[in-house]
Amino acid sequence: MNARKEKRSTRGVVLAIAASLAIAVSLAGCGGRPEAGSDAAAGPNGQNGENEVTRTAFAVNTTVVREGAIADYIRVNGDVHPVSSVDVLPDVPGELRRLHVRVGERVQVDQVIGEVDRSRPGQTFAPSPVRATISGTVIALPVSVGSMVGTGSPIARIARTDELEIRTAVAERFVSRMSLGMPATVQFDAFPGETFAARVTEVSPVLDTQTRTLGLKLTLSGRDARIKPGMFAKIQLITQRREGVVVVPSTTIVRRMGETFIFVLRDDSEHVERRQVRVGIEIDGRAEIVEGLREGEEAVYQGQSLLEDGALVRVIERRDFTDERSRS
Repeated sequence: MNARKEKRSTRGVVLAIAASLAIAVSLAGCGGRPEAGSDAAAGPNGQNGENEVTRTAFAVNTTVVREGAIADYIRVNGDVHPVSSVDVLPDVPGELRRLHVRVGERVQVDQVIGEVDRSRPGQTFAPSPVRATISGTVIALPVSVGSMVGTGSPIARIARTDELEIRTAVAERFVSRMSLGMPATVQFDAFPGETFAARVTEVSPVLDTQTRTLGLKLTLSGRDARIKPGMFAKIQLITQRREGVVVVPSTTIVRRMGETFIFVLRDDSEHVERRQVRVGIEIDGRAEIVEGLREGEEAVYQGQSLLEDGALVRVIERRDFTDERSRS
């Protein structure tokens, strides 16, 4: 009997020790206190604390704020025309017997370009010459030899192709922004990648009542023999231009609850400041910052959707959009 009691007593002691160990392990895994000096135990002032929650660092991309130029513009399309062109009319009605010129040929004023025969049955007359009224290039011959023409029927169109202009029109809502001398840039499909400077040389005093548009004429800043009448022009009318202003990518700007702001990296490069700004021109993915930002500061352009003032961040990439623009 005594041996059995001793065995039961020994078994009870072993079970008690095992239970104690299990409880100790459980406490160490779930409710154990962080060790002194660990991140979880560090308080806001570097002191140990049991209730401090570890802060999350948001991954962001930043860009250095630069000063530069930015322009606002209106895109329109137009066509190239000669500045002056005239229709050449015969002096008498009759049959067009001859044409002495071809399309593209240059002529001088008073040069004979055709002949009209006004003879009738029983009446014979010498051919009447048709003379060029200006010097220039023949751009059209609307009638063929053998056709009957009258004194109001043009037999040729002559233009001064060394003087060209671009004609276009803008919608009524842009009328207040149009002015003589306004700068513009022009591109042609025939010369991809090339940009030509131009200026507005004529603004129509009235709007077209059918299309509700305002007619404009532009002149290229320099003559270029490659530009031909009839070419299709893609035009940017520069309505505003700013030099030496703070320019950032538009993606840096955050708009919430009627406020406009940008997150700027603090001096410690680990926290951000929510900075209220005033935006000027914003176009083509770039924005002018009128107030609230200085050159040389570092602004968050990606990853700011969840940020608040003072948020902890980790910069993944820094880009200089100004340098990329100058290389393009």
